[in-house]
Amino acid sequence: MKYNIANPATGQQKVLEIDDDKINRHFSDRRMGSDVDGEILGEEFKGYTLRITGGNDKQGFTMKQGILVNGRVKILMRKRTTLYRPRRTGERKRKSVRGCICGPDLAIIALKVLVKGEKDVTGLTDAERPRRLGPKRVANIVQAFALRKGKDDVRKYVVRREIKRGDKTYYKSPSIQRLVTEKRLRRKVVNKRDKKANWNKSKTA
Repeated sequence: MKYNIANPATGQQKVLEIDDDKINRHFSDRRMGSDVDGEILGEEFKGYTLRITGGNDKQGFTMKQGILVNGRVKILMRKRTTLYRPRRTGERKRKSVRGCICGPDLAIIALKVLVKGEKDVTGLTDAERPRRLGPKRVANIVQAFALRKGKDDVRKYVVRREIKRGDKTYYKSPSIQRLVTEKRLRRKVVNKRDKKANWNKSKTA
């Protein structure tokens, strides 16, 4: 079985492949979201606390939180349900999903580091791997850089990527989402005015 361990603090990931049934047995009948002692996976993870965040079975079906089954079931899915994207308005579909309880049929289990142990693990805690892409929504940029609302210009804090093409260097930045500009406010006033004018027109008519 494969174990994909992620460390949110450094942004690193490490994949372990373990065929020892004594180790794999520790994860059976454990639910998604439950915490595991890292020492189970080896001596290098002594003092670590890991959390099960998901997994896939051997046929590629993803584990779904809230389905308390150690296997696959078919459930009727609708809009705003994970693992399903409706193609039409009001569409519902019965799809196969893997339950949130771990078992021997899993091919990979996803884990994340909650508590770091005594020693560093190579490829997981030994180096910083900065985010390649920064936040693009206004509220998220304000939160990330602790900006003051209405005083700091959000556009100056967008994370730009450096792209080199031959001798020239370009800087690429995402378009900011939900940005309230003068143009947007002006358009809002015009729309409100037009709406009122149409209402008055129809009333007099």
